[in-house]
Amino acid sequence: MRLSPASVLCGVMLSFATAASAADKVNLAATKNGGDIGIFYAIDKGYLRAEGIEANLLSFDTGAKMVPALATGELDIGTIPGSAGNYNAAARNINNRIVADRSQTAPDDMYQTLMIRKDLMDSGRFKSYADLKGLKIAVAAPGISILSIVNEAARKAGIPYDDIEKIFIPLPQQVAAFRNKAIDGSIMIEPFATLIAANGDGVRFASTYDFNPNGQFTYMVYSEKFSKERPEVARRFMKAYIRALRAFNEATEKGRWRDTPHANELIDILAKNLEIKPQQVRASYPHSVNPDGRVNTDGMKLELQFFIDQKMVQAKSIKVEDIVDMQFVEAAVKDLGPYKRMP
Repeated sequence: MRLSPASVLCGVMLSFATAASAADKVNLAATKNGGDIGIFYAIDKGYLRAEGIEANLLSFDTGAKMVPALATGELDIGTIPGSAGNYNAAARNINNRIVADRSQTAPDDMYQTLMIRKDLMDSGRFKSYADLKGLKIAVAAPGISILSIVNEAARKAGIPYDDIEKIFIPLPQQVAAFRNKAIDGSIMIEPFATLIAANGDGVRFASTYDFNPNGQFTYMVYSEKFSKERPEVARRFMKAYIRALRAFNEATEKGRWRDTPHANELIDILAKNLEIKPQQVRASYPHSVNPDGRVNTDGMKLELQFFIDQKMVQAKSIKVEDIVDMQFVEAAVKDLGPYKRMP
């Protein structure tokens, strides 16, 4: 039996509709700051769609709040900082896994800085690391790796960790806290640092690379349910994500945005997702990331020891290797081939 052209067209349209409806959906969380450019670009550029994945992007004010939702499987993927919670969950056999880099430090990196209130700098109250003693330094949430970074700053200052007062305020709210003089400083990231500096409320004193050179700031995390029950989707997601990280890496050079059409495209995507102006993104410092998605386990070991020393992690037998799983990164890199930076 011959089909009419209309029947053939209807069948083709039905096939496309079926394929579209068959896209694998993932619940993906972000904290909506500059470190999420890999996610935003993978979505906006169609890399996830090309892998047959539809992302339901959810916003959290801190990565630490994602951990419970990852543990229950309500979230498939999270973008979280290093935290004591990651290790404590593993000790309770909750097997969420760090699967890729999201942001880390590098020699030319000013994305994450020790930022001090401008009036304290201008008055001479703050001149050196030693002047951290007695200051109120903001941290986004309790139990996260930024506390380990504060500890490294105290070490650089030659003062005890407890001599620095820690104030817990989500990053977006720290902008107002600088202006209101509710805090003296912060371990600050972009784009907030650029906004605080532009407002005349704070000064970048030093990159955290100066006192924490192995810093592994944040990670991509898969829930145990996602990685075990949908490993093929997890592999395809990682391939799209690594493509986005490589594209981002091409847009930066020596800790600044490059002046290229490609860089402008990423800047526009980041500005749209952060709901700020492209010129604000252009003025900010991009973060560093491993273009193959591999994490810096040396930095993780430093933070884990800090958590154990501070009794935030009770299970002293826990290891970094217990929560890191690079199989998805390695599969993506094998599929995509070795990264070669464009001139």
